[in-house]
Amino acid sequence: AVVSTQSTGARQLNAEIYSDSGNHASMIAGINNSRMPKYIFRHNDKEHLEELLSKGDPGRAKIVAFESVYSMTGTIAPISEMCDIAHAYNALTFVDEVHAVGLYGHTGAGFAEEKHCGHKIDIVSGTLGKAYGLMGGYIASSGSLVDVVRSYGSGLIFTTSMPPSTAAGAVASINVLAAEEGRDLRRRHRQSYTLLRNKLVSEGFPVMRCPSHIVPVHIGDALRARQAMELLYLRHQIYVQAINYPTVPRGSELLRFVATPYHTPAMMEYLLSALDDVWSQLHLPRHL
Repeated sequence: AVVSTQSTGARQLNAEIYSDSGNHASMIAGINNSRMPKYIFRHNDKEHLEELLSKGDPGRAKIVAFESVYSMTGTIAPISEMCDIAHAYNALTFVDEVHAVGLYGHTGAGFAEEKHCGHKIDIVSGTLGKAYGLMGGYIASSGSLVDVVRSYGSGLIFTTSMPPSTAAGAVASINVLAAEEGRDLRRRHRQSYTLLRNKLVSEGFPVMRCPSHIVPVHIGDALRARQAMELLYLRHQIYVQAINYPTVPRGSELLRFVATPYHTPAMMEYLLSALDDVWSQLHLPRHL
């Protein structure tokens, strides 16, 4: 959905694209596939975005593309302010909510819903994987823009339709997370990831501070990140993914943790003990 929308939309509009430097691989692929002029602004830097927009072609369509929650670092975009800047230069806004849908907002619609600024977004993309537990993706926008993607987006035209069982599961999952049960899960989720972050910080692990549910622990070396992942699994039966280049810049390698509503304080204590062992085995630094 992301790749087809960005490549097709930008190409059909003959648009310049302004992309956050932290955007994930699917967004980058869509932007590159469009073959339209692109300008990269520093991560979440509103002033740099405005500087680039001010230098753009005033007679050409523009798209500002960014994420709401960034999956590797856990940072959150200033959605409302970014949209205001984009619209001041007559640019469309494309906001990717794949790491936020189901987890934020009164009905689980994403971080824009939580911050009451969804009306400022021209195109929003999301996923039926991750929080919803299935597969597939979607966009929401004006009828005319969605028709453009339907008519010209090869990623949609030449893709097999979603199986009815998956569609039914998606509807059921969306309904659960939009209702009171979902709100209770989100409250418990927030308590869980906040507790995990606080425990890691209190024990002196190099936690990258961020306001979202993603809890990144800095290592800074690809080999040692891989070794830490393997030790956690082989010695303690804990699986956590090491994140290396090109997903993050070299020197920013990390372990990424996400606590669920079902992770208990006892489980977190076991994780802390396991991390303590791994950090000692590999002589990893305790602070950023």
